[in-house]
Amino acid sequence: MSFDRRITPVREDLADERLRGQVTAERFTAGTVKRVVATFSPLHRHPSREAPVDTQAIFGESVTVYDEHEGWAWVQLHHDGYVGYLPSDALGQPGPEPTHKVSAVRTFVYPGPNLKLPFQDYLTLNSKVAVTEAEGNYARLATGGWVFAAHLSGLDAFETDYVGVAERFLHTPYLWGGKTSLGIDCSGLAQTVLTAAGIKAPRDSDMQERELGSPVEVKPDLSGLRRGDLVFWKGHVGLMMDATNFIHATGHSMTVMIEPLAAAEERIRRTSYGPISSIKRVG
Repeated sequence: MSFDRRITPVREDLADERLRGQVTAERFTAGTVKRVVATFSPLHRHPSREAPVDTQAIFGESVTVYDEHEGWAWVQLHHDGYVGYLPSDALGQPGPEPTHKVSAVRTFVYPGPNLKLPFQDYLTLNSKVAVTEAEGNYARLATGGWVFAAHLSGLDAFETDYVGVAERFLHTPYLWGGKTSLGIDCSGLAQTVLTAAGIKAPRDSDMQERELGSPVEVKPDLSGLRRGDLVFWKGHVGLMMDATNFIHATGHSMTVMIEPLAAAEERIRRTSYGPISSIKRVG
């Protein structure tokens, strides 16, 4: 059987217990659930900081740990099923269940409920936190520190305009595998903003193209599009802002940028991505 290595927890020596009878491995394990306690952590393809980064795990995200060795944990992310290696020190015990999520693109964590205190850390959009108490305009986290309460929302509160969320990432540097306002890639942007809107999305553009939305005819003049449509090339994705302009994270400018779709299509089709492969309408 053929499996996608990105989302299949199998190695020659070890595999997820759920794959018993489907794959060959020396042993199987159900793993142990832990939670990401770092602001974010790169998920590496191999247990090395020099290994390629496929995505990032963000604060509060649950993972299944199948193996730990010499400072590395082999894990599967619960949010999108991605498999890879995180530094062990990026993980902690599950602790209290999250009560809120970060709804700002980025928020600071302070040692007390006072914006004049030096910040200790920061959290990024969609990070999940457990709030233990409130004081004034601030919320105290179970993991320690205080954040501005207006930067949090309930777990069941979702954005109504995911393109508006994408606009908040405008000019963010492009970063392969990135999913935060410090650096983000094209499919990371799409997944992040859709998640903020309560729409479950896979991590990579080929998965998104296959699994999200319904097809929209790709007309020669690129007409008939509307806000929120996802435009795909083989290896790239962007979001329409209106009938003619779209926003995407691109290595062309190394930023999240807005440009006319027609101009981007003319440029991109001359690269290895080729012409637009599909347009999908979500919702």
